[in-house]
Amino acid sequence: MNVKSFFMLSALAFSANVHSELIKDKNNIVNEKPNILFILSDDHSYPFLSCYGNKDVKTPNIDKIASQGFLYTRAYTTAPQSVPSRASMLTGRNVLDVEMSRFSAALKRKYTVFPEVLRENGYFTGICGRSYHLDGSSAKAKETQDVFDAYGLQTFHERVDYLKMGEDSLVIDLFREFLSLVPDGKPFFMWANYSDPHRPFDAYEYEPNPESITMPATIPDTPAFRKDLAAHYGEINRLDKRVGLLLKELEDRGMENTIIVFMGDNGSALLRGKGTLYETGLRVPLAIKWNGKILPGLISDALFSGEDLAPTLLDAVGINIPEDYTGKSFVPTFTNPEVEIRDTAYAIRASHGSGLPLSTVHFDLIRAIITKDYKLIYNVLWQLPYMPVDFAGMPSWKDMIKQHQSGTLEKKFDDQIFPENRPIFELYNLNEDPDEFVNLVGKQEYIAIEENLKAALHKWMILYNDYVPLPITPKPRR
Repeated sequence: MNVKSFFMLSALAFSANVHSELIKDKNNIVNEKPNILFILSDDHSYPFLSCYGNKDVKTPNIDKIASQGFLYTRAYTTAPQSVPSRASMLTGRNVLDVEMSRFSAALKRKYTVFPEVLRENGYFTGICGRSYHLDGSSAKAKETQDVFDAYGLQTFHERVDYLKMGEDSLVIDLFREFLSLVPDGKPFFMWANYSDPHRPFDAYEYEPNPESITMPATIPDTPAFRKDLAAHYGEINRLDKRVGLLLKELEDRGMENTIIVFMGDNGSALLRGKGTLYETGLRVPLAIKWNGKILPGLISDALFSGEDLAPTLLDAVGINIPEDYTGKSFVPTFTNPEVEIRDTAYAIRASHGSGLPLSTVHFDLIRAIITKDYKLIYNVLWQLPYMPVDFAGMPSWKDMIKQHQSGTLEKKFDDQIFPENRPIFELYNLNEDPDEFVNLVGKQEYIAIEENLKAALHKWMILYNDYVPLPITPKPRR
């Protein structure tokens, strides 16, 4: 059964009368301000939910958000790392536009986040759970913290009404505490952050049998990689159970008029995932539920960028979208999943973590443009080899290196992971080659597509003052 068939019965069950009301009310979608619950997982790639057809994870609670709401299959983050990606989600602007390409940066006070806009319009707002990353990464040198303190760079305690961090197991308690503080008659916004399925993987009791799972074509089928992926799936299964507690709390309190969003902050820390601009690094799960306002069971293949989250939620609750947003509202897809809102999305990779730039784990410069059919990747530091983020010390990676050195690694992985030099440009047909193994750069039949994508990326980088060399060089004078 494909993903669209998965929800067909739910879609048919929804009343045609509600549909007509939505169409009639599309320019004024809100009669009463809804609450908003934004649930964000950490390092979570598409398609690692059972609602996307993955049979090796069990996510009935997140599936419920999707089946009773809207599921997006082409959601991309603006960066393959938490800090810049979350900055785009909260500001409605791309990474370059809000100067958040350094991982340890704190979001400057001049850049407004959408919870502030909600608060200005009568919402009680909060953030809870794991680090939200926008006041600077949690691992900071003393000298960094001294600067933050001296110049007042950590500002989120001023931006929301409730700000409290805690482990994943405590998120439900923090949410309940937050709800107890919401003034009577006020709608609320809560951003609930989870660490799962971020490494290290320790959800042992939730792990499937490594021998029984189906390995994606993007990962070598070895015992070490099977064990690693099963452990990742365990984290997702545990996450789902905890998400279920949030949903039950809303249900028990009768808070039906709540927009519920589930999304991943960037891709999984797996091979060619987190830290890269491949699909596993950028493409994430996204589901939105809003009883009576979003037709249940709908699925959209529309290209969605992380910078689109803020304008979509503001538009949904009837608040004007700030003019400086670079993201777009996807409210039109709530009633028509075939609507195409954007034809391109962009992503960048810069620094990661707080370590010295000794490898591409901590520092890489990559840009990408994504369309419905193609992706062009620009590797600025093409001379540097790929190193995996967060699992370079794991048995799976060490085993892969041994296979490469002994000449026993499958050719497609050997060519992609261990080339003499990375290509400066990579072009992939996402329809015919969704796993991105066939680089089309330089192939005659794709020259026009390659040139058009380079030109579009070139324009975007100029408009947003990118600091790396542009992808198109001047032609030599004759």
